[in-house]
Amino acid sequence: MALSFGVTVLPDPPYSRFLELIRHAEANGFEYGWTYDSHVLWQESFPLLTLAVEATTTMKFGHCVTNPGTREPTVLASAYATLHDISDGRMVMGIGRGDSAVRYIGDKPVRVAEFERRCAMVKDFMNGREVDWNEKQLKLAWVRPELPEIPMWVAGYGPKALAVAGRVGDGVIIQLADPVIIEWIMNTAREAAAEAGRDPSELKCIVCAPSHITDDIADARDQVRWFPAMVSNHVMDLIERYGYESEIPHELTEYVRVRKFYDYDEHSRVGAKHGEFVTDEICDRFCVLGNAEQATAKLKELEAIGVDQFNIYLMTHGQEEDLAAYGKDVIPQFQSG
Repeated sequence: MALSFGVTVLPDPPYSRFLELIRHAEANGFEYGWTYDSHVLWQESFPLLTLAVEATTTMKFGHCVTNPGTREPTVLASAYATLHDISDGRMVMGIGRGDSAVRYIGDKPVRVAEFERRCAMVKDFMNGREVDWNEKQLKLAWVRPELPEIPMWVAGYGPKALAVAGRVGDGVIIQLADPVIIEWIMNTAREAAAEAGRDPSELKCIVCAPSHITDDIADARDQVRWFPAMVSNHVMDLIERYGYESEIPHELTEYVRVRKFYDYDEHSRVGAKHGEFVTDEICDRFCVLGNAEQATAKLKELEAIGVDQFNIYLMTHGQEEDLAAYGKDVIPQFQSG
């Protein structure tokens, strides 16, 4: 299968801007539309996804990512099943343990064992299968059986979260574009899938990262320093659990040694102060930067190691221009036939 393309647009007000960018992305050949699920930092995302479904014809939609902490699992499953009905089968779910959505309100990410239990239930429940939950047998009897299955793609970096993706998920969401780290992550998840008796080759790989098409590489790097800083939140969790000397690649852990702080009020914002520690090398490894030819070359490298979808985090300047550049010069390089 050829590499497919998605785009993540923040649920920032005004909502009309969100819809503009989603329409523009679909017109330029993007197959997937994603948004964040952090209900205090940004607007509530489910109404925006509903509007996006109505404003498009073929694009598939989901959160990159939601979580089963702030979203009670039966409510989350029902919301996705409802949108799947409205969209006539165009929903996909990205799910993680929770970052900004939970931390900003003073809560913590869902513990891994409980995360796995909730993911397994949500996956079955939103797809119309009966579940045993809170000592009750529950089923969304109104789910249309003729619709395709809603896939669940699990976000994670550490061995335990990746094992959940392998045992329960349909794929892995990876927030960085470094081939060395991607291969380690997918191997870890696929080992868990095989141990659980699942076909590891069926596990999809979705890579998410900012991309800016430009000849001004210095400016591009400055626009994306917020992204490795955001990833560092998850890396710090890993180091707290596993330490610096573990099976986790040093390519992922070493750069956070000089991190000083993180301010969620500047979460995913160009120019965020907490991104100042991020080096040019890390920007180049974690993101897809440069002119269309350079971006295409890196994406070909990702495709060659088995990445199924590249999802642009559209939190840079020149958003329409980047979408148009992808539509004209990048996506056609990956279309089969």
